[in-house]
Amino acid sequence: MLVSPTLVIMIGLLIIPLLLTMIISFGRRDPDGGVIYTFTLANYARLMGYSTNCDTGAATCFDPLYIQILWKSVTLAFQTTFFVIMLAYPLSYFIARSRPERRNMFLMMVLVPLWTNFVIRVYAWMMILRTQGVINGFVGWLAGLLGLPFTPIEMLYTPGAVLVGMVYEFLPFMILPIYTSLEKIDNSLYEAAADLGAHPIHTFLRVTLPLSMPGVVAGTILVFIPVMGTFIVSDLLGGQKVILVGNLIQRQFLDARDPTFGSAASLVLMVMTLIVTYFYTKKFGFGEEIVIG
Repeated sequence: MLVSPTLVIMIGLLIIPLLLTMIISFGRRDPDGGVIYTFTLANYARLMGYSTNCDTGAATCFDPLYIQILWKSVTLAFQTTFFVIMLAYPLSYFIARSRPERRNMFLMMVLVPLWTNFVIRVYAWMMILRTQGVINGFVGWLAGLLGLPFTPIEMLYTPGAVLVGMVYEFLPFMILPIYTSLEKIDNSLYEAAADLGAHPIHTFLRVTLPLSMPGVVAGTILVFIPVMGTFIVSDLLGGQKVILVGNLIQRQFLDARDPTFGSAASLVLMVMTLIVTYFYTKKFGFGEEIVIG
């Protein structure tokens, strides 16, 4: 009886929508943008690059466009997660090792950007990265001061701009779980390592890092999964030059009015994310404490 409300919510908000998406993905699009409920693998074949609409006269043709979009999305997700970990870990360590009266202030500074609307923060990066933006303005002023020629740097609407925006947007979601794991480490463990003559680097590798891995794993999941499906950052900072699978799905539903292909892309994205998450958690666990051996 206690579990039944949760089961109803999961069935109504998760299982049924997934089943409907799966059913639609095997259908065909009618001329008006509706769904013809039938069974065909054409949408999945199209995602894999195979199509029956060929100009060469062959029965099928191969176009790697969608495979490249899927690969680009996975690559960006890994890059974002890597850079977020590299930035979040030292910052989390600094906060965890700070004096207790300062920790709340530092955590508040981490959370303050989340109080602002997600889209507004992305537009702020557009103001920073554009050719007449803050960075180019400062570099141009510095070049003029030194008497050097200056040409505005094209930073906006590039893969680098999308990566910067992704790292910025999801950095707090890595800082908080890592901080939680670091903050729980007993100081007596550091004292014991020092008494035994351990070098600070050895202490970090044998004590701090293993005990903080649950936070790293939890933060990785919180970052990698949303990055795989988001489209706002790549749409605004990448323009038409950077298209990820999230943009592909969004445009199929809103612009192309092809819910069957959009549903197929959604399911492929979900399966890819589940596969990566499965192997990652199988390797590093799912946030459980790691015993020091």
